[in-house]
Amino acid sequence: MALFQEIGGEAAVNAAVDIFYRKVLKDDRIKRFFDDVDMEKQAAKQKAFLTMAFGGPHNYSHRDMRTAHAALVERGLNDSHFDAVMEHLGATLTELKVPAPLIAQAAAVAESTRNDVLGR
Repeated sequence: MALFQEIGGEAAVNAAVDIFYRKVLKDDRIKRFFDDVDMEKQAAKQKAFLTMAFGGPHNYSHRDMRTAHAALVERGLNDSHFDAVMEHLGATLTELKVPAPLIAQAAAVAESTRNDVLGR
């Protein structure tokens, strides 16, 4: 069974993204990167990406990670910011009572994007 189904499918991904961005937008370390972002569109992209990343239906057709984050890298996006995002992802999944082994799987998927997101 795909991680997507194991964590609860679309409803769980939608809840996770909503909680995740509430955490991110309160975090002084990273919220500035979202100042000029349409958060409704951003949340929809994140939901599509996580659904695909977790083995659900593949409806993600947006720019690749490197291209999508290039302007943020120019504005100083670095490992410390990526770490903060990872922290919020883990906290969100914990809050949703996702079992630890599934959180580890989700974190591994997210971690696999680090070099592209940071333009390396």
